[in-house]
Amino acid sequence: MVVPFSSGGRLAGALFAACLFASAVRAGEQQYEPLAASLQTALSAAISGHSREVPEPVFDSVAHKVDWLSRMSARLPRKWKPDHHQRIAFLKTLRYEAQRAGLDPQLVLAVIQVESNFRRYAVSRAGARGYMQVMPFWTRLIGDGDESRLFDLRANLRYGCTILRHYLDIERGDLFRALGRYNGSLGRATYPDKVFRAMKRWRYDPVRAITTARR
Repeated sequence: MVVPFSSGGRLAGALFAACLFASAVRAGEQQYEPLAASLQTALSAAISGHSREVPEPVFDSVAHKVDWLSRMSARLPRKWKPDHHQRIAFLKTLRYEAQRAGLDPQLVLAVIQVESNFRRYAVSRAGARGYMQVMPFWTRLIGDGDESRLFDLRANLRYGCTILRHYLDIERGDLFRALGRYNGSLGRATYPDKVFRAMKRWRYDPVRAITTARR
């Protein structure tokens, strides 16, 4: 379950810790671009309406669900979230938000690995925040203006997946160029190549995995 901030003291402490690690974060410095009113409305609708309950993503079967969650959980950094229930809640939320945006969950896992290495309170030099390193201007452009919500799991994933989907649409499905836009390095190979390498860690073949597990 996503837990809201319980006090200003905790938030301040988290932000201080995040700042200590800011230099290590390879942030996605999305660039501000004026949006047509219709597109801005569409993106605003895309990031709205989520609750704090852990969502239920789509799986082909119960066996697929158990296998995917188990395998992805085992690949998450142990020092990040040692609690099993937190890991499962994270993965369910990530898969749900990826599917909602029409993205491959393995792609989103790879982006998070490269962007923040799964640190919820990561902050870059440019000010990008959270798991998917979303720039705060997006909250003013298509959200409610509350930058602190970028440290909320569900909100951060909703923004990040919506933005990446937006860039994919702009680039007509060209993932290399979409990732370049996400990182603010359009046309350069460094960032997309890092994400493509990270995707190897999260590769998953549901048919083969489930068949093997049943033997």
